[in-house]
Amino acid sequence: MQPSAPRRRVVVGVDGSPSSCAALRWAAEYARLVGGVVEAIHAWDTPSAVGWTGPAIDPEFDLEQARERFAEGLRGVFGDDRPAYLVEYLVEGDPSEVLIRASAGADVLVVGSRGRGGFARAMLGSVSQRCAQHAACPVVVVRPDHEVRPDHDRPG
Repeated sequence: MQPSAPRRRVVVGVDGSPSSCAALRWAAEYARLVGGVVEAIHAWDTPSAVGWTGPAIDPEFDLEQARERFAEGLRGVFGDDRPAYLVEYLVEGDPSEVLIRASAGADVLVVGSRGRGGFARAMLGSVSQRCAQHAACPVVVVRPDHEVRPDHDRPG
């Protein structure tokens, strides 16, 4: 009996923005098509953890906000019926660094074109741009208005 092949890893950044929701939909459909697993990652950074001053914001408050934003993003795409092939990670750290580290060994990293921050005029957000430049695997950048249509969009 031969050992089964490892499942394909599809890493996706989720911050609750329209772009990240579109990226999560794309990642879920791609994983379904290739028999892979989706690793949904919400990275959050505590602003009070950086700098010379004492904490201006309670880190527990930041964690709770991150948890809520992550749950909101997942619920916006899947409702209360999350697929069995979805694995959720809530990670403290700079979002681009967290996603770049997670890209090691992944088949693909999927990010939205723009997240919660940044300038509306920008083509790419800073996180998606850094991921596209430094990820250890191919990167798919998804626009917020992108809809997955399995009969037309064949990722890969």
